[in-house]
Amino acid sequence: MNGESGSDAPAGLTVKNLSYSYGSKTALDSVSFSVKTGRFCALLGPNGAGKTTLFSLLTRLFVVPEGQIEIAGVNIRQSPGAALSRIGVVFQQSTLDLDLSVRQNLLYFGALHGLSSAVITSRITQGLEALDMLERADEKIRALNGGHRRRVEIARAMLHDPVVLLLDEPTVGLDVPTRRAIVDRVHALCREKKLTVLWATHLVDEVEPGDDMVVLHRGNIHAAGPVPNVLQDCGAHTVAEAFEMLTSELTAAEGQASS
Repeated sequence: MNGESGSDAPAGLTVKNLSYSYGSKTALDSVSFSVKTGRFCALLGPNGAGKTTLFSLLTRLFVVPEGQIEIAGVNIRQSPGAALSRIGVVFQQSTLDLDLSVRQNLLYFGALHGLSSAVITSRITQGLEALDMLERADEKIRALNGGHRRRVEIARAMLHDPVVLLLDEPTVGLDVPTRRAIVDRVHALCREKKLTVLWATHLVDEVEPGDDMVVLHRGNIHAAGPVPNVLQDCGAHTVAEAFEMLTSELTAAEGQASS
C-alpha cells in the first residue's frame, strides 16, 4: 500500500515489496509505501512491529535481500554511496561520544563527510541555533540531559544537508514536554528545509493532523496515507483510535484462529 500526500511533489523515499527474515521468522513481508518530498511521515507500530528492521535496511546496516529502496530516486542497492549521502539518521540508541563537546562531535562528523572547515563551522552554528543548542556548543555530551543529547543528534544528522531524515524512536525515555519540543522542532525543520521525514514511533501523540502516517504491524503495512484519509478509511476519530483498530483487531483475529 502506498501513501499519497495529495501533492505533486516527487517521492523522497520509496519502499517497494521489501521483505526480510531472521531465519524462519519474517520481520517484514512485502512492505511498500512512499513519502513525498517535504512531508513528515509517522511510521507507527507496536514494539516488535518491524520498525527497527526497516530502518536497518533503509540505512544499509542490513543489505536489502528482496524488494527495493529508493532515496530521492536513487536505488540503495545499485548506488549505496549516493543513496546514503542523501540520508540523515537519528538511531534509537545514542551514538554520541560522551567525552567530546557538542561542537567536537559535530566537527568529527562533518570531517567524515568530507566537508570543509568553513562549511562545517557555518552549518554547526546554523544547526545548533535551529535547535536552541548553540549556547551549549562547548559543553561535553556527558553533561547534557537526554533531550539535549537528542537535539545534538538531530543537528548532527542534518550537518551534511540530507534530503531525507530518518528517526527511529527518537523520543524513547524522554518526558512528555521534552518529547513534544523535539517533535515540534523536527516538524519545523521538515517545513523549512522541505525534508522528507520518516519518524518511527509507537506513541500516537507524536502524530499531527497534517502528517502522513504508515501503520506497521507484525511486518505488514495496514494503512498508509495522510492522517485524515487513514482516519476516514478506518471510521476513526483520532489517530489513537485508528491505531488500536488497525493493530488490536488483527491480534484478536489471530488469537481466535489459533484457538
